[in-house]
Amino acid sequence: MGSARTVVIVGAGVAGCIFAGAVAKLSGVQLVVLEEATAGDHSTSGTGLNIGPNAIKALRLHEPELLADLLRVSAPWRRWRISDVDGTAWQDWDLRTLAEDAGIRIRWATLYDVLRERIRNWIQYESLVTRVQYNADGLLTVEYHSPNGIKRFDGVELLVAGDGRYSRVRRDLSGIPECAYYGVAIGRLMVPDTLGGLISDYEQWFNGPNRLLAFQVPADSIYIAATIPMSVGGEITNDLYRPDFLRARYNPVDRTACPAAAWIIDQLAGSASRIHWARFQDSSPCFRDERGRALYLGDAAHAMLPTLGQGATQAIEDACLAGTVFRARWDSIRDSPSGLPVLLRGIESLRLDRVRFAMALSINAADTIRALVDSEAGTREKQSPEFLAELSRLYGDVPSEAHVVAVMKEE
Repeated sequence: MGSARTVVIVGAGVAGCIFAGAVAKLSGVQLVVLEEATAGDHSTSGTGLNIGPNAIKALRLHEPELLADLLRVSAPWRRWRISDVDGTAWQDWDLRTLAEDAGIRIRWATLYDVLRERIRNWIQYESLVTRVQYNADGLLTVEYHSPNGIKRFDGVELLVAGDGRYSRVRRDLSGIPECAYYGVAIGRLMVPDTLGGLISDYEQWFNGPNRLLAFQVPADSIYIAATIPMSVGGEITNDLYRPDFLRARYNPVDRTACPAAAWIIDQLAGSASRIHWARFQDSSPCFRDERGRALYLGDAAHAMLPTLGQGATQAIEDACLAGTVFRARWDSIRDSPSGLPVLLRGIESLRLDRVRFAMALSINAADTIRALVDSEAGTREKQSPEFLAELSRLYGDVPSEAHVVAVMKEE
C-alpha cells in the first residue's frame, strides 16, 4: 500500500468538507479535495437553509469544534409553526420537546465559508471531474479539467463522492441512480428583511396545497421556499416565473392573507424572475461501489425530499459518522488490502437503515403539499403521538462515538 494513501474527495460541499476535515490529518493520508466552483463562487451560492436537530446532535457528538463555529454564525431553530394563509394556527411545535438539540438557521454561503475555511489547504478549486475508472492495479484513476488543462490522479485508494445528486463519481462507478418524482415544485428565494421581526423562526402558511415557508437568517434576511403541486414527472414551466400566477396560487379568494403571508407573496411576485425552481425528487440510497474504494456521502448517496429539511442534515450525519469510523479504524486497516472495503461496508451498515427511515418520513410529510389534498387535516394528523414519536426518532437517533466504534469492531 505504501507509506501514504491517496484520498480524493470530489466536491467541497457539506459532506465533502466535513469528511475532509476529519481525515486530513490522519497518518499516511495524502488528501486532495476537487471542487468545480471557483474559490469565491460560494459567497453567493444558494439562499438559506434550516439544519435539523439531528445534525446538531451529530456535530455535538462527533465534531464539537465545528459545531461551535456554526453556532456563532447562525440563528437557532426552536419553533415550527404552521398556519392557514389567513394566519389561523394549525400547529405550533417547540422542537426542544421533540429533540435534545435545537436546529439552526443559516445562509448557505455562510455555511460554505465555515466548512471550506477548515480545509483550505487541501481544496483545488476550478477542478471539474470528467472521468473515474479502475486501473489494472485495482486502484482508481480520476481525470479532471483544471485551469491548467486536463489532469489526473492515478493510484487513488479511496475516492469520496460529495458531488451532489447528479454525482459523476457515483454514475461512473455504480450507474445512474433510480430517481422518483413526487409532483411538487419548490421555489427558493432570499430577500432583505423589511418586516422588523414579524418573521423570525420557522413558519409555514397554506392556501390549499400551495405552501409558503419562511424564516429569518443572519444577517437581516428572510429565506423563502414556496411549493406548488405539479404533474408527477412534469417539467418546470414558465408559469412559475409569472407574478400573476404566483399571486393567484397563494392569495386566498375568500379571506385575507395575514400580514406575514401577504408580504411573502409580494416578495415572490416582485422577484419572480430570479426564483430558483426545482422538482421534488429523491434517489435510491447507495453508500459505496461494489469494489469498495468509493464512498458516497450526502446527496450523492441519497438525494431526498426537502419536506423535513433533511438534505443537508443527513449529509452532516453521513460525514460525522464516516469521519469517526476512519479516525477510529484507520491505523488498523491502512496497510491491509481488504481493510478499506470492510470499512466502507461498516459505514453503509451504520447509515443505510437510518437514511431509508429519513427518506420515508420525508415522503410521508409531503402529503400536505400535493394536489387535491386537505392540507389542514393532513397537518393536524401529524400531531398524533405516532407521528411525533417518529419525528423524535428522526431528531434523536444519532449514535455516539462509542457506539460507532463498538459497531465497527464487529465488522
